[in-house]
Amino acid sequence: METIIAYTSGESLGNPGPSAAAVYITTADHTLVHEAVEAIGNAKRTFAEYYGVMRALQTLKEIYGEDTSLMQFQIKLSNELVKKQLNAESPINEPGLVPMFIEIHNLRVASFPKITFIEISPEENKEALRLVEETLLKT
Repeated sequence: METIIAYTSGESLGNPGPSAAAVYITTADHTLVHEAVEAIGNAKRTFAEYYGVMRALQTLKEIYGEDTSLMQFQIKLSNELVKKQLNAESPINEPGLVPMFIEIHNLRVASFPKITFIEISPEENKEALRLVEETLLKT
């Protein structure tokens, strides 16, 4: 079974400040499936990172529909804390993140039983980071 990989990123200028989140989706052999970036207004970096993961799951659901429950997915992100929180390895101490965590959790339960969250280096996440940086330069 092929694994679909979604690279996600979220950045903020100022923390909080102007923020953007991106998703860059590929097949296991690095064939581009979809890319998207969104300016999300003023936010903290962690919120932007969560937003990127949430948009990745929503986008994967839009692309693959009901088949997501049969497929394998990897969400790769450069933020260790967010990865640990999504894997229930670390508590969420910022109340503003809880609604987005719940949204991500609900998407996982309903549509993504075979999903893993993986921390990667910024060098490995260059395409998602590029999308975010290009967007933030325009703000």
